[in-house]
Amino acid sequence: MNGTLTALLLTLIAGAATGIGGALVLFKKKLSSNTLAASLGLSAGVMIFISLTELFPEAQAEIAAIGSIKYGEVFTLLAFFGGMGIIMLIDFLVPEYENPHEASELSLGGSNEKTLHRLGIMSALAIAIHNFPEGIATFIGALNDPQMGASITFAIAIHNIPEGIAVAIPIYYATKSKGKALIYATLSGFSELLGALLCMGVTAIFGVELTGGGPAFPLILAAVAGIMIYISLDELLPTAEKYGKHHIAIAGVISGMAIMGISLLII
Repeated sequence: MNGTLTALLLTLIAGAATGIGGALVLFKKKLSSNTLAASLGLSAGVMIFISLTELFPEAQAEIAAIGSIKYGEVFTLLAFFGGMGIIMLIDFLVPEYENPHEASELSLGGSNEKTLHRLGIMSALAIAIHNFPEGIATFIGALNDPQMGASITFAIAIHNIPEGIAVAIPIYYATKSKGKALIYATLSGFSELLGALLCMGVTAIFGVELTGGGPAFPLILAAVAGIMIYISLDELLPTAEKYGKHHIAIAGVISGMAIMGISLLII
């Protein structure tokens, strides 16, 4: 039970980082675009490295250990790309003009209060939809290995900060209320906790083992790896390049991979 509570806590921390983005907009006012780009690149590097060196190899090893599943490695590979398909489908279902991950910039010029308020609400809903599978990824990773879960939490929390910014800016300028802007930004990240609670519900109702011992675990692990790779390539890196210079974003990616590689050697 302690492992489950730890996984829930880490998922909550990752989701609550959208509130940090809202707070930065309201109280700091100005952010360094290069710093944000480097941070997003760092987050992408961590997530890509974890997915390819830990999650997917472990999923393959787990499915091979079961032995009784025919074409187990094929199913693992299908689960990996299935995870990508899930998050890709979510992107397609959210209209582009309302999808904060597709926005070219956070611009307020020429917008009236009604338009800004609607933009803020739709951004919060879109981000909540996107964060749901991220909550599943964080929870499963933490349930499997708390240290891995902490790394995933760190990476997702960093990338949730600009999402909080995307919600807080229009809400604040529409309502002139710092409190409302901060609340909306924070709540948009709590769908990650719902993703974790869904995993718990599946375990309780259907008896699906999420920590090893059955075929569900390695397949879910492979799907989580696919989700994280897609998020890194489709959201984090493009957003990092929009905020800062190309080489700064790539330096962040390399730094994230190096940090995770060194941490594995130390542990």
